[in-house]
Amino acid sequence: MLCLCLYVPLMGEAQTEFQYFESKGLPAELKSIFKLSVFIPSQEFSTFRQWKQKIVQAGDKDLDGQLDFEEFVHYLQDHEKKLRLVFKSLDKKNDGRIDAQEIMQSLRDLGVKISEQQAEKILKSMDKNGTMTIDWNEWRDYHLLHPVENIPEIILYWKHSTIFDVGENLTVPDEFTVEERQTGMWWRHLVAGGGAGAVSRTCTAPLDRLKVLMQVHASRSNNMCIVGGFTQMIREGGAKSLWRGNGINVLKIAPESAIKFMAYEQIKRLVGSDQETLRIHERLVAGSLAGAIAQSSIYPMEVLKTRMALRKTGQYSGMLDCARKILAREGMTAFYKGYVPNMLGIIPYAGIDLAVYETLKNAWLQRYAVNSADPGVFVLLACGTMSSTCGQLASYPLALVRTRMQAQASIEGAPEVTMSSLFKQILRTEGAFGLYRGLAPNFMKVIPAVSISYVVYENLKITLGVQSW
Repeated sequence: MLCLCLYVPLMGEAQTEFQYFESKGLPAELKSIFKLSVFIPSQEFSTFRQWKQKIVQAGDKDLDGQLDFEEFVHYLQDHEKKLRLVFKSLDKKNDGRIDAQEIMQSLRDLGVKISEQQAEKILKSMDKNGTMTIDWNEWRDYHLLHPVENIPEIILYWKHSTIFDVGENLTVPDEFTVEERQTGMWWRHLVAGGGAGAVSRTCTAPLDRLKVLMQVHASRSNNMCIVGGFTQMIREGGAKSLWRGNGINVLKIAPESAIKFMAYEQIKRLVGSDQETLRIHERLVAGSLAGAIAQSSIYPMEVLKTRMALRKTGQYSGMLDCARKILAREGMTAFYKGYVPNMLGIIPYAGIDLAVYETLKNAWLQRYAVNSADPGVFVLLACGTMSSTCGQLASYPLALVRTRMQAQASIEGAPEVTMSSLFKQILRTEGAFGLYRGLAPNFMKVIPAVSISYVVYENLKITLGVQSW
C-alpha cells in the first residue's frame, strides 16, 4: 500500500493535505506502507498546470501520457541526483549551506548579474528557518518537483552559436549541461546546428556572393549597388551563378564545427575549470583559441570559397579543379593568403558577439524570467540577430581585407600586397567607407539567416530526438 501525501497551501487557507492510496504497480522491494510527502510552495500553485505537464513529460517513460507510481519514483530519484549536482556547484565554500554571496557568484559565472537584494529574495523563497542560508534539505524540498528550473535551464534555453548561422563561424561555442553530455544530446545539437547552417547558407548564398563581389570589385569609380550587382551576376552566368561558392561554404561546416568543439573542450580542461560552465572571460579566451585552431585547419577551404564565388563562367569545372589550378600557378602559400587578418578578426567578432548576447540575455532574465528561463522564439531571434550584427560590424574591415588578399590572383594585374599596405591603400583611395564595401548585403542576410537556421534547427531537433530537459 502506498500513501502519497500532497500538501497544497491554498490562498487564505491553512495548509491542506490530500492523500492518495495506490495498491497497484508497486516495485517488489517496497513492503508495508510507503509514505511519500511532497510540499508545493504557494507561489507555484498558480502554475499548477504547467508544473504537472513538466512532471509527466520528464518522467513518462512509456509515453502513455500518464505517470504511474514506478515512473514517479524513478523521476524523483533521477531529479534528486541532478539537484545534488547543482547544490554542490552552488556551494562554493563546501560547508553544506548556500548563502546570498554564493548565489550571486554562481550566476555571475554564468554571465547573469543580480544584486544582493535579488539574491536574498531567492534565499527567502526557500529558507524555512530564517537563517538566510539554505541547506540540502531546504534546497531539495523546494526544487524536488521542479523539472530543471535551476541554473542549467539557462544553458538549455539560451544556446546561441549552435543555433544561429550567419555564414561566419567565429562565435564562442555554446555550453552543454552535464545531462546533455551524459545522454549524448550534445552531438545531436551539433548535427542539428550543422544542418540548419547548411540550409541557411544555401538560402542566403546570393547575398553572400554579392557581398564578396562588392568587397573585391566595388570602388569609387565602380560604385556597385545591390540591384546592379545582381543584374551583373545573372547577365554573366545566369540565375545559377548566384550560388557560386556555396558548395564549399556548406562543405566546411562539418569539419570546422567538429574541430572547434573538440578544441574548445580541450582548452576548457587546460583552463582548469571543474565547473559545469566557464566564466565569461574564460569562455571568450577558450572560444577564441578554439576558433583560431578551427580556422587554421580549414582555411584553404575559405580561400577556395572566395575564388569560387569570384570565378567567371567556364573558369573552373569544380572545387577540385580550382584547387589544382591555384596550387599549380601560385603554390601552397596561396591557400593561406589573408590568414593574418582572418585570425585578428576572431577576437573582435567573438568578443563583441558574446558581450552583446550576454548583456541582452541578462537584461531579459532579470526583468522577465519569473517561472522559466525560456525566452521564447522572438526574444532569442532578436538577441541572436543583434549580437551577430554587432560582431560583424566590429570585425568587418578585417574581413574585407582578408577577402581582397584571398582574391589577389583572380584580379588581372593585381600587385602582391600585405595586410598593412592594403589597409593604407584603401584608406588613401576610398576613405574609411572603403573598409565597409559590401556591408549592406551582409546585413541584409542576417535576419533571414538567423530565422531560417532557427526554424531548421528546431525541426531537426525533433527529428533527432533532442529533449529540452
